[in-house]
Amino acid sequence: MTQNEHDDAVAAFIRSKGVTRCPTVCAVQTQASVGEADRAVLRELAAKREATRKERKQRASLRFGVAA
Repeated sequence: MTQNEHDDAVAAFIRSKGVTRCPTVCAVQTQASVGEADRAVLRELAAKREATRKERKQRASLRFGVAA
């Protein structure tokens, strides 16, 4: 696949899927300037991940009898 064919395929995918922003915007923190809505989503995602981590740790401590 040539670079032009690749670029055309990517552009067609974006047009067909309606992608309007980078899909990794909420995956990791960034040093770029992002809108408040995106920052709020990132904070919510981080809070959910932390809650899930704590829940798993608690379940593991109950299962193995180890203090959390």
